[in-house]
Amino acid sequence: MFAEIDTLDESLLSAVERRSVAWIERMMQEGKYYGWVATDAGRPVASAGLLILDWPPHPFDPEGERRGYLLNVYVEPEYRKRGLAHDLLERGMAEARRRGIRVVTLHSSPAGRGIYSRLGFHATSEMMHTDQAKS
Repeated sequence: MFAEIDTLDESLLSAVERRSVAWIERMMQEGKYYGWVATDAGRPVASAGLLILDWPPHPFDPEGERRGYLLNVYVEPEYRKRGLAHDLLERGMAEARRRGIRVVTLHSSPAGRGIYSRLGFHATSEMMHTDQAKS
Protein backbone atom coordinates (compact mmCIF):
# COMPACT_ATOMS: atom_id res chain seq x y z
CA MET A 1 0.00 0.00 0.00
CA PHE A 2 2.66 2.53 1.03
CA ALA A 3 4.84 1.51 -1.90
CA GLU A 4 2.05 2.52 -4.30
CA ILE A 5 1.39 5.84 -2.60
CA ASP A 6 4.98 7.09 -2.46
CA THR A 7 8.44 6.04 -3.49
CA LEU A 8 9.84 4.79 -0.22
CA ASP A 9 13.05 2.97 0.54
CA GLU A 10 12.60 -0.82 0.65
CA SER A 11 14.31 -1.08 4.05
CA LEU A 12 11.86 1.47 5.49
CA LEU A 13 8.90 -0.45 4.07
CA SER A 14 10.27 -3.70 5.57
CA ALA A 15 10.65 -2.06 8.98
CA VAL A 16 7.09 -0.72 8.84
CA GLU A 17 5.73 -4.13 7.88
CA ARG A 18 7.68 -5.92 10.62
CA ARG A 19 6.59 -3.46 13.33
CA SER A 20 3.00 -3.33 12.07
CA VAL A 21 2.39 -7.04 12.60
CA ALA A 22 3.23 -6.82 16.32
CA TRP A 23 1.26 -3.59 16.70
CA ILE A 24 -1.87 -5.00 15.02
CA GLU A 25 -1.70 -8.15 17.14
CA ARG A 26 -1.46 -6.04 20.31
CA MET A 27 -4.31 -3.74 19.26
CA MET A 28 -6.51 -6.75 18.45
CA GLN A 29 -5.82 -8.27 21.87
CA GLU A 30 -6.79 -4.93 23.47
CA GLY A 31 -10.03 -4.80 21.46
CA LYS A 32 -8.95 -1.64 19.64
CA TYR A 33 -8.41 -3.02 16.13
CA TYR A 34 -10.70 -5.02 13.88
CA GLY A 35 -9.50 -6.25 10.53
CA TRP A 36 -10.99 -7.92 7.49
CA VAL A 37 -9.17 -9.73 4.70
CA ALA A 38 -10.65 -10.93 1.41
CA THR A 39 -8.93 -13.95 -0.09
CA ASP A 40 -8.86 -15.79 -3.38
CA ALA A 41 -7.84 -19.45 -3.10
CA GLY A 42 -6.24 -18.67 0.27
CA ARG A 43 -4.26 -15.69 -1.04
CA PRO A 44 -5.00 -12.34 0.65
CA VAL A 45 -6.15 -9.89 -2.04
CA ALA A 46 -7.82 -7.06 -0.11
CA SER A 47 -7.90 -5.72 3.43
CA ALA A 48 -9.33 -3.05 5.70
CA GLY A 49 -9.00 -2.28 9.38
CA LEU A 50 -10.86 -0.23 11.97
CA LEU A 51 -8.94 1.29 14.87
CA ILE A 52 -10.95 2.46 17.89
CA LEU A 53 -9.48 5.65 19.38
CA ASP A 54 -10.25 7.36 22.65
CA TRP A 55 -11.39 10.85 21.66
CA PRO A 56 -12.86 13.73 23.62
CA PRO A 57 -16.42 14.92 23.01
CA HIS A 58 -16.52 17.03 19.86
CA PRO A 59 -19.15 19.12 18.04
CA PHE A 60 -19.49 16.23 15.56
CA ASP A 61 -20.37 13.93 18.48
CA PRO A 62 -20.88 15.80 21.78
CA GLU A 63 -21.75 12.61 23.70
CA GLY A 64 -19.09 10.32 22.26
CA GLU A 65 -15.70 9.53 23.71
CA ARG A 66 -14.41 7.35 20.88
CA ARG A 67 -13.70 7.76 17.21
CA GLY A 68 -13.08 5.19 14.51
CA TYR A 69 -10.19 5.32 12.09
CA LEU A 70 -10.21 3.20 8.93
CA LEU A 71 -6.76 2.07 7.83
CA ASN A 72 -4.91 -0.65 5.97
CA VAL A 73 -7.40 -0.43 3.13
CA TYR A 74 -5.84 -2.04 0.11
CA VAL A 75 -6.83 -4.14 -2.89
CA GLU A 76 -4.31 -5.91 -5.08
CA PRO A 77 -4.31 -4.24 -8.52
CA GLU A 78 -5.70 -7.26 -10.41
CA TYR A 79 -8.67 -7.43 -7.98
CA ARG A 80 -9.73 -3.80 -8.16
CA LYS A 81 -13.10 -2.64 -9.50
CA ARG A 82 -14.84 -5.75 -8.13
CA GLY A 83 -16.40 -4.17 -5.03
CA LEU A 84 -13.94 -5.67 -2.54
CA ALA A 85 -12.91 -2.34 -1.00
CA HIS A 86 -16.54 -1.26 -0.75
CA ASP A 87 -17.53 -4.50 1.00
CA LEU A 88 -14.62 -4.33 3.46
CA LEU A 89 -15.25 -0.66 4.21
CA GLU A 90 -18.93 -1.41 4.82
CA ARG A 91 -17.88 -4.03 7.36
CA GLY A 92 -15.70 -1.48 9.11
CA MET A 93 -18.48 1.08 9.15
CA ALA A 94 -20.95 -1.52 10.46
CA GLU A 95 -18.57 -2.36 13.30
CA ALA A 96 -18.25 1.34 14.16
CA ARG A 97 -22.06 1.69 14.19
CA ARG A 98 -22.37 -1.45 16.32
CA ARG A 99 -20.06 0.19 18.85
CA GLY A 100 -21.99 3.47 18.81
CA ILE A 101 -19.16 5.35 17.11
CA ARG A 102 -20.54 8.28 15.13
CA VAL A 103 -17.31 9.77 13.74
CA VAL A 104 -15.02 7.71 11.49
CA THR A 105 -11.98 9.21 9.77
CA LEU A 106 -9.34 7.98 7.35
CA HIS A 107 -6.54 9.13 5.11
CA SER A 108 -6.85 8.56 1.40
CA SER A 109 -4.61 8.16 -1.56
CA PRO A 110 -5.85 9.96 -4.66
CA ALA A 111 -6.99 6.59 -6.06
CA GLY A 112 -9.22 5.92 -3.04
CA ARG A 113 -11.05 9.24 -2.82
CA GLY A 114 -13.89 8.21 -5.12
CA ILE A 115 -14.97 5.20 -3.11
CA TYR A 116 -14.69 7.10 0.17
CA SER A 117 -16.81 9.92 -1.22
CA ARG A 118 -19.46 7.45 -2.36
CA LEU A 119 -19.54 6.07 1.19
CA GLY A 120 -20.20 9.55 2.62
CA PHE A 121 -16.70 10.68 3.59
CA HIS A 122 -15.68 14.27 2.90
CA ALA A 123 -12.43 16.23 3.06
CA THR A 124 -11.63 18.11 6.28
CA SER A 125 -9.13 20.72 7.37
CA GLU A 126 -6.71 18.28 9.02
CA MET A 127 -3.02 19.09 8.83
CA MET A 128 -0.01 17.02 9.89
CA HIS A 129 3.44 17.58 11.35
CA THR A 130 6.09 14.89 11.62
CA ASP A 131 9.50 15.03 13.23
CA GLN A 132 11.14 12.94 10.52
CA ALA A 133 14.55 14.08 9.40
CA LYS A 134 14.47 15.50 5.91
CA SER A 135 16.86 13.96 3.42
